[in-house]
Amino acid sequence: MRYLPLLWAGLFRKKTRTILTLLSIVVAFALFGLLQAVQVAFESGADAADAKRLLTTARYSIIEPLPMSYLRRIEQVPGVVGVASADWFGAKYQNESNAFPVFAVDPARYLDMYPEFTIAHAHREAFARTRTGAMAGKRLADRFGWKVGQKLPISSEIHPKTDGSMSWEFDLVGILDADDPAVRGNTDMVLINVAYFDEARQSGRGKTGWYIVRVADSTQARAISASIEGLFMNSADETKTQPEKEFALGFAKQIGDIGALVTRILIAVFFTILILTGNTMAQSIRERIPELAILKTLGFSDGKVTALVLAEAVLLLVLGGGIGMGAAVAAMPALNGSTGGRFPPLFVGADTWLLAATIAALVALAIGLPPALRANRLKIVDALSGH
Repeated sequence: MRYLPLLWAGLFRKKTRTILTLLSIVVAFALFGLLQAVQVAFESGADAADAKRLLTTARYSIIEPLPMSYLRRIEQVPGVVGVASADWFGAKYQNESNAFPVFAVDPARYLDMYPEFTIAHAHREAFARTRTGAMAGKRLADRFGWKVGQKLPISSEIHPKTDGSMSWEFDLVGILDADDPAVRGNTDMVLINVAYFDEARQSGRGKTGWYIVRVADSTQARAISASIEGLFMNSADETKTQPEKEFALGFAKQIGDIGALVTRILIAVFFTILILTGNTMAQSIRERIPELAILKTLGFSDGKVTALVLAEAVLLLVLGGGIGMGAAVAAMPALNGSTGGRFPPLFVGADTWLLAATIAALVALAIGLPPALRANRLKIVDALSGH
C-alpha cells in the first residue's frame, strides 16, 4: 500500500489518456456483466434441472395438447416414480406490460416434482384443498404487492372461460420461493389449480400441455424416455420425452445459441481492449524511461521496478473492471423492470464476478508484462543518456 501514491501518480501522468483508456475498460466490463447476466438467465432452467426429471410433450410441438388420460399410463412405466402435468395459461395483470407465466397444475403432484422449491406447509395444504387457489413466486408477489388471502384477478392470453370472458379470478393461498439463486429464477410464476381451470375453461377440457416425469434412476432416463414414447407410437397424440436439462437448453436455443453469441461478442471486445490498453501502457513506459532509471539510481531493484510497472496495469484493470461490473449490477433492476416479467430475471452472481476478476488479471498480465520486462532490462546509463 505504501507504493500506491507512486502508482497513482504514474498511472495518471497523462490524465486525459488514462481516463479515456479507463472508460473503455469500464464499458467493456459493463458489457461483460450484462451479457453474462443474459446468458445465466437463459440457461438458468438448465442449471436448475434435476437429472431425475423428464418432460413429455407432443412429438412435434409443445403447443399441441396431450390427453390427461396419458398420466396414468405413464405412471405404469417401469422406473417411473411420479408424474405431474402442467398446462400453459399465460397471464396479464392489470395491463399488457405485467405479463408472467401461469401454469395450471395438480397441486400435490406438481409440487412433489420440485422439492427444491421452498413452500410453507400450510400454504401447500391450502393450495391442495382450494379449487380456486393460486400460488405465486415470492419475487412476483413482492413486485405487485400481493398478499396471501387476497383475490388475484388476472387475464389469460389464450383461455376464455365458459362465458367467453378472458378475465379470471383466483384466491392467492400460498407463496413459493427457493434458496438457490438459479432455482429462484424459475419461481417467477403463478400456479393455479387445474381442477377448477379445466372445469371453467371454454375449450380444451381433458387436455394438458406436458408431463413432468420423475424416475428412480437417472442413468435409465434414456431407456424410460423410449418406453414412454413407445406407449403412444402411431396414436393420434404421439409424444416426445427428454431429460429436463436437455429440454431447457433446446428451448433456450430456439431464441439462439446465447452462449456462443455472448462468447464471440466478448472475445471481440476484450481483444480490442487488449490492443488499446497494451498500446497505452507501452507508450506510457516509453515516456517514463528516464524516471524508471532514476528509481533504480535511488536504490529500487530491477524486480521492484518491474513489479511497479506490472502493478500499474493491475490497478488500471481493477479500477475499470470494478466500476464496469458495478455499473452492470446497478442496471439490473431497471432491465428486469423493463421486461415486464416476460424473460427470466437478470442478476450478476458470484461466478460472474469471479470470472471478471480472472479476465482482469489475465488482461493486466498481458498488457503489463512486456513493458515490465523492458523496465527490468533497463540500464541506468543508457536510459539517462537517451539511448
